[in-house]
Amino acid sequence: MKAGLYLSEKNVSVGELQKPVIKENEALIKVAYAGICGTDMMIYSGKHPRAKAPLAMGHEFSGMIEEINGESSFNIGDRVVIEPTISCGKCDACLLGNSHVCKTLQLIGIDSHGGFAEYVAVPLHRLHKVPSSLSDLHAALAEPVAVGIHTVRRSNVKVGDTVVVLGAGPIGLLIALTAKLAGAGKIFISDISPYRLGKAEEMGFIALDGKQVDVVEYVKEATNGVGADVVFEVAGSSVTVEQMIHVCRTQGQIVVVSVFKQPPTIDLAAMHFRELSLTTTRCYSSSDFAMAVSMMASGQIDVTPLISHELPLEEIKKGFELMTNPEDSLKVLFRPHV
Repeated sequence: MKAGLYLSEKNVSVGELQKPVIKENEALIKVAYAGICGTDMMIYSGKHPRAKAPLAMGHEFSGMIEEINGESSFNIGDRVVIEPTISCGKCDACLLGNSHVCKTLQLIGIDSHGGFAEYVAVPLHRLHKVPSSLSDLHAALAEPVAVGIHTVRRSNVKVGDTVVVLGAGPIGLLIALTAKLAGAGKIFISDISPYRLGKAEEMGFIALDGKQVDVVEYVKEATNGVGADVVFEVAGSSVTVEQMIHVCRTQGQIVVVSVFKQPPTIDLAAMHFRELSLTTTRCYSSSDFAMAVSMMASGQIDVTPLISHELPLEEIKKGFELMTNPEDSLKVLFRPHV
């Protein structure tokens, strides 16, 4: 079968893989759409610790069931979206019902071949049916929507709260959108990309260009010197690590979403004297994922503004080149079957 393969650092190409032969309790999925994620960009840059070439990346994807091996409520022909996390089911986290922080958590598209291919073998319990009101294109983004939902549910956002999101990439925008649904009042979102800030404005948020304004001072002035109730750090830079502390109100909450490539320096003393709370977040639970599908299908969450490019899988090189420049893209999705 055709597959878009990661071969080495900044080297991707269309090649061939054996079409999967499904095992017991698996389904063969004919991929409809698959999106490039920040983790795929880390693999592309040669910096992911687990991904091994050659690899068909892609853990954000939708498709149709072509084969089933095992008893299931699913049927051949069902449209589905894939929850790509694979947990051990035996560690303390899994036994406590927190399989998304499994000690040996793996993901389809990182630890095994994923959605940048014509077909993928997926465990039956990792499938979610796609309602008729949700397109295959939009369903492919259920995974990042689930990240946004999980993040906001981990936070203390309440009706009327002032929220700051540091980073206007797809995850930052989805967190801002989810925070709005959760009742947040003013929502500020910062970035240094005019293109992404334009998207933030289109979605109704207060967009702050970090190159043009002092983000901390702007928010403080807009809140009568108080600051934000909840701050989401989604950019993963030393600049935003400093901003997240000083833009947060006394006894406010900081939620770190980024996975930092290098350990950042954090001014804990500045947090200590104002009793700031620091929360981290990882992936999503299965209930978050199901909620993402439901909220997208009902129209509560519309991912249309996030989609900048739809490309045939043959243009995988172009897709990754686009994603290296935030002025050219936001969310790039591939179609393995043209």
